Amino acid sequence: MSYAYVGCRTTKERNARGEGLKTYQILSSGEWKELQCLYTEPNPSFQTLDREGKFLYSVHGDITKVSSYRVVPNHTLEHLNTIDIGGRNPVDVTVDKENKNVIVATLQGGTLYTIARNEDGSLGSVIAKFTYEGKEDGKVSTIHQCLWDKKRNFLFAAAQGRVNGYGQFRSLKYDHATGVFTEASKFMARTWDEPRHAAVHPNNRWVYMCEEKGNKVLYFQFNDVSGELDAMQELTTVPETITGYSDASEVMVDPSGQWVLVSNRYTDSMAVYRIDPITGYLKNTGFYPCLGKTPRFFCFGPNGKCYVANEDSDTIIEFDFDSITGQLTPTLNIVQTGSPVCIVFAE
Repeated sequence: MSYAYVGCRTTKERNARGEGLKTYQILSSGEWKELQCLYTEPNPSFQTLDREGKFLYSVHGDITKVSSYRVVPNHTLEHLNTIDIGGRNPVDVTVDKENKNVIVATLQGGTLYTIARNEDGSLGSVIAKFTYEGKEDGKVSTIHQCLWDKKRNFLFAAAQGRVNGYGQFRSLKYDHATGVFTEASKFMARTWDEPRHAAVHPNNRWVYMCEEKGNKVLYFQFNDVSGELDAMQELTTVPETITGYSDASEVMVDPSGQWVLVSNRYTDSMAVYRIDPITGYLKNTGFYPCLGKTPRFFCFGPNGKCYVANEDSDTIIEFDFDSITGQLTPTLNIVQTGSPVCIVFAE
């Protein structure tokens, strides 16, 4: 039996219709049965489970708070605590290899926060910070994601310039004893391309990063000993016939390690690329409608299907994904939920 935790934005400022953090049971038919809707703070956006799947951590977009929850036996959530980290608009969260600390990326805060986990799974105090500097004192580059390499020794963190900072993509070495980050490698993006999210290939040698405003996907070679990143290729995430506004939002490597997918907001499409198994280079094989508005997030479920969270049409659309052809085909399973922006699966 599978379960899904869905973060849904809640505020008028975000034009949101969500009610909070939802728990679903995924039935054998593929239908999602809602078990719980939990509201602790506004905009529970991105979530992560701890390494044992016993606790869930959620950031609250646009404010400065992060929450912890215990996963109880029926897979619903029990709120443990909420802390104020001080950095505005936390946008991503993850747990380190030793299940010791929680890492949070803040957008307007421009900072990565290392937060100690208490023995009961609740959030403790901030023990380390790493800030992306801006163009002037007091300004920052806005960090949009915190993503581990497969060995969880390096953290990838993309950031946007947004006038006051620099668009960039960094690899950061993590000290497991102290929670401190040090820079290992840095890629500076073209002005206004605005790096957003990345995905790591199962071989831990290839990394793919999407740029939000540039509507591009970039391929990097990664050395998991030194942390060095080498940019090798960039491709568009929208068809050449698209001339209107578009924002790339999410990038994933499929479970087979043969494909990269990127979602595009406002053009409301999914781009699919075949990975060369020898070189890691990408070749676009098609674009597919996401069947909703504003696909801010998508991911693959434990069943191998692709789930697209369409924030502005209040739907999660299930797609079959063919790992031979790269074809996305919608199924009959559609989940209706207000303003979904993140999905975390659990067995």
